Amino acid sequence: MDHPLPLAKRRRRRRDRRKFATINRRFKTFHIHKTSSSHHSAAGAASLRAAPSRCYLPPPRSCQSLVQTNKRNEARKLNHQEVVEEDKRLKLPANWEAKKARLEWELKVEEKKKECAARGEDYERVKLLEISAEDAERWERKKKRKNPDLGFSDYAAAQLRQYQRLTRQIKPDLEQYKKLKEQYGEALYPTSDSLLHGTHVPSKEGVDRMVADLEKQIEKREKYSRRRPYNDDADIDYINERNAKFNKKAERFYGKYTAEIKQNLERGTAV
Repeated sequence: MDHPLPLAKRRRRRRDRRKFATINRRFKTFHIHKTSSSHHSAAGAASLRAAPSRCYLPPPRSCQSLVQTNKRNEARKLNHQEVVEEDKRLKLPANWEAKKARLEWELKVEEKKKECAARGEDYERVKLLEISAEDAERWERKKKRKNPDLGFSDYAAAQLRQYQRLTRQIKPDLEQYKKLKEQYGEALYPTSDSLLHGTHVPSKEGVDRMVADLEKQIEKREKYSRRRPYNDDADIDYINERNAKFNKKAERFYGKYTAEIKQNLERGTAV
């Protein structure tokens, strides 16, 4: 009949029993030696002290409880440390890690600038020398891919985008500004009491620039999708507007493959 326990487990139990028996035997030997030495004389005590010393070994169950107690204390200490650290993290702001990384990066940049200034070098040139060609190409592609125009959402957003686009195209004319300043003086900067309405006459260059921009807008608007006109002479092969759109898509993709079949059906010569 096979043993109910596996062979490895039986071997492990036999090894543990032998170890615990050795510990008990040492403990009993030390206890007996200590008890008998209490009745000896001073000479006997001296001879006992001269004898080789034996260390006290606790019983096996005491060893196990001591190990478990040490492990519990260590786990309790580690758990307390983790709780304290987690409490510190929870008290910090939500974006503390990002702020910390940003501040460290700024400190490194400031140190680098000071080093470059001490050597008499330009920091921007030194920074560009540390950037690889692959990183520079990737950043350029990322900039080109970025499209700030997210399409039409409402008329107010479209008007704001057009205003921002027009203001970016404005280039200050300092010579014209000086002329206007000499002409109007302090009245060039209007206040609540100023009456400058209708006194400004635009220059020919400004009018030409406005006309060119309007022509660009008209040309761009013509490319937008528009509603197709209805053709009265076209064949009616649909039952509603949705079916008409589906038929147009099918004709656009499969018309060249089904043209002969369609003609045979119309002539009545289909097989």
